[in-house]
Amino acid sequence: MKERFLNLGCGDRFDPNWTNIDFNSTSPHVQAHDLMQGLRFSDSHFDLVYLSHVLEHFSRSAGLKLLRECHRVLRSGGIVRVVVPDLEQIAKMYLTELQKVSSGETTDSLAYDWMTLELYDQTTRENFGGEMIELIRTASSEGLEFIRKRIGGELDRIQDCERRRLLSGTKKTREKKASGLRRRLTRLVAGQEGIRAYDVGRFRLSGEMHLWMYDRFSLGRALKEAQFVTPRRVQPTESSIPNWSNFNLDTEPDGRIYKPDSLYMEATRP
Repeated sequence: MKERFLNLGCGDRFDPNWTNIDFNSTSPHVQAHDLMQGLRFSDSHFDLVYLSHVLEHFSRSAGLKLLRECHRVLRSGGIVRVVVPDLEQIAKMYLTELQKVSSGETTDSLAYDWMTLELYDQTTRENFGGEMIELIRTASSEGLEFIRKRIGGELDRIQDCERRRLLSGTKKTREKKASGLRRRLTRLVAGQEGIRAYDVGRFRLSGEMHLWMYDRFSLGRALKEAQFVTPRRVQPTESSIPNWSNFNLDTEPDGRIYKPDSLYMEATRP
């Protein structure tokens, strides 16, 4: 029987032979679904559930609920593979860069600034890309090389997205759409401050925000709380899933790591 694999919050990284789910569908191979509403599949339906840079966009309690749904739709012996930003790695690198700039070992604060943003920017930003976008725009070639070591090919995607937005006038279009009826009513009722609160609130509910962070202990504990067993940390190319690297989900086709700042864990449904 053909194995059944599920990719949650897939974005533009998916295998057409899998069941791929995202909030919005950008391909005939991707089903649109709000993961906050649970998973619309029967019990024990899948052999693998994969979540890459999805769990951190849920609060801790909502994230646990999603993991329990993953447990429900997996067969006995099925595997869940979870990829999230690695809080432990980020914290260690932040302290390293703090030591460098405070001791005068380096006069270039970009690495320190970037690590600070990795800790806080995506939990506090009020617009697309936050301060990370601004730092990428102004970084030197050496600075961009440091950022690339942190986020891998995601840097190319961010820069490409920025170029396309500028060329197509997407920002202007988005601002025009935002000035619709609801926004005008908000201005009438609450004034200019109400408009700002409305805009910020819409953005913070858009799904871009990070609502929690995980390290190897807290992610392993969450998996156990969701009734998985033997959670273990793995490398991007390491998996209990045969020929994992061939799917090119955690790695690029040329072998580079997709998001080097990540923590990778797998666990099993008993």
